[in-house]
Amino acid sequence: MPGTNAHRIIAGEVIVDAPVSDVWKAWTTEQGIKSFFAHDCNIDLRVGGPYEMTFLPDGEPGQRGGEGVRFLAIQPEKMLSFTWNAPPHLAEVRKQWTHVVVRFREIEDGRAKLTLRHDGWGEGGEWDEAFAYFERAWLEIVLPNLAKLWE
Repeated sequence: MPGTNAHRIIAGEVIVDAPVSDVWKAWTTEQGIKSFFAHDCNIDLRVGGPYEMTFLPDGEPGQRGGEGVRFLAIQPEKMLSFTWNAPPHLAEVRKQWTHVVVRFREIEDGRAKLTLRHDGWGEGGEWDEAFAYFERAWLEIVLPNLAKLWE
């Protein structure tokens, strides 16, 4: 049942029929993000730089999506770490931050394995709603959409 993960970690992985360098570009460039993740974005690939995803481009400021999200750590073509916030309709949890780590690994035949871990979750109320929302978003939408880019 979504939201009942005992460790409060969302974990997923996907095999992509592309080299790590291409998968890295999908996660770290405006063109890449728009191809599988968000309608628009603001990316400055440096520690502390913005990694903001816009899902509602015509929304009011603070209601557009991943506003205020920042890179925490970057290891080119190996790992990204960034803060994450809840969707605007979960106002109390949106005031706080969770943490996402995406790892990239080259596997056989020029394919890439991508793993994602999203942690830092509280419990109860809006925390459970946000956890369930992102469990579905990462595992049923974002990661599958990434893989489809190269199918």
